[in-house]
Amino acid sequence: MSGTGFSEGDGLPEGWVSVRLADVISEPLVNGRSVRDHEGGFPVLRLTAIKDGWIDLSRSKQGAWTADDAAPFCVVEGDFLLSRGNGSLSLVGRGGVVGTVPAPVAFPDTMIRVRPDKRVLDSAFLRLIWQSRVVRSQIESRVRTTAGIYKLNQKIIEDIHLLLPPLGEQQRIVEALDPLLSRLDASASSLTSIQQRVPKLAGALRNASLGATGDPVYPLVPLSDVLEKVEAGKSFRCEARPAEAHEWGVIKVSAMTYGEFRSEEQKAVPTGHPIDERFEIKPGDILVSRANTREYVGAPVLVGDVRARLLLSDKSLRLVPLATTDKDWLISILSSPYVRRQISALASGTKDSMRNISQAALASVQVPVPPADMQAKVASELRSQLSEVHRVSQSVEKNARMARALRKALLRKAFSGCLVPQNADDEPATAALDRIRAERDARPNPQRTRARKTPVPGPTETPRTSTQQEPSL
Repeated sequence: MSGTGFSEGDGLPEGWVSVRLADVISEPLVNGRSVRDHEGGFPVLRLTAIKDGWIDLSRSKQGAWTADDAAPFCVVEGDFLLSRGNGSLSLVGRGGVVGTVPAPVAFPDTMIRVRPDKRVLDSAFLRLIWQSRVVRSQIESRVRTTAGIYKLNQKIIEDIHLLLPPLGEQQRIVEALDPLLSRLDASASSLTSIQQRVPKLAGALRNASLGATGDPVYPLVPLSDVLEKVEAGKSFRCEARPAEAHEWGVIKVSAMTYGEFRSEEQKAVPTGHPIDERFEIKPGDILVSRANTREYVGAPVLVGDVRARLLLSDKSLRLVPLATTDKDWLISILSSPYVRRQISALASGTKDSMRNISQAALASVQVPVPPADMQAKVASELRSQLSEVHRVSQSVEKNARMARALRKALLRKAFSGCLVPQNADDEPATAALDRIRAERDARPNPQRTRARKTPVPGPTETPRTSTQQEPSL
């Protein structure tokens, strides 16, 4: 079956069946309802409550619901809640199981509730298979996009196909898989924590090596004292395409972002526009962005190999150091947290997405300057230390990739019938489904009744009192 991880020719393990989610739920899906915040109101889950396959009931807020309003949306143990929409494709449709419910709490309109039929689908098994590519591939191929938000509806969720083993085998899979995934997830969390600390470690090393920790070791001078000059590019009305090899191009702000120079980030200068070749970028240039995000404004990049006919823009500055100033040291000190904090404080602008720093402000930044004959040594020692940090970071990332790959392999093995032994005494999933269908078919069809419409009060009619009105959210 397409989109489920198995094709028609693959076949399924003995006793397994491919089913729609709609066929293995005990009642129709339910969308939550919108509720505004209200101090002292009924507890309502936040979307962030869906975490690692579970529902964290502590992640809630107080909403403007009474207990009666909230009653149809209160969760019970074993409920499975899904996110209906998100700005990230990887987060839309993620789900979690509700464990023990110590106190009543409702779910909001950002979630859909699924109640598995316990006779044929174990909620813990649903939690695990929902994390597999069997399900994710279907969600990602069917999700809808509106104004940059990925959205799911009940129809899409109902049509998700699951690979369903016998109930006994589901429980054995959960029993075998849960502790393995728990250990893997704990390891992945530790690796993520280490990765998040790497930039802080690198920053601390920069400050310490450059004598910028606490009271600076070296004399503080304005940045202008170690520069011969600062050159600014020009503003061009460029074409909305990159320049060809024979054409002149102007770098974009993105060429000086992310800590490295990206020469491909450029736009073509219109043919016939006058060119001042003094602003052509050369290998070895030190560039900073005059206008950028708070994180990157004024951050330096060193130009390596670069194509010919590439010009500075009006958003870029070229720093030309004195003959006595070591370039590697200058790059290092400008990248240190000690200097970066000064630049961020001096940058103007009301939005973090675009901050500006003037040449005068940049030139006034205070830098601790070692003697000229020590600068190269200081930069070399720092480079060696940062290289070791980078090596550790790469090792951590490699282990994180291995953990993710192992997790996927375990899920793939579990949902192909290869993780736990099968038991001939298990009732096949098809038999359980047939029995449930027969029970449903034997029930009398409920008669649909139309809700009576309340007449709109006329000029001579008495409106219903507030105690007669239907409750509203």
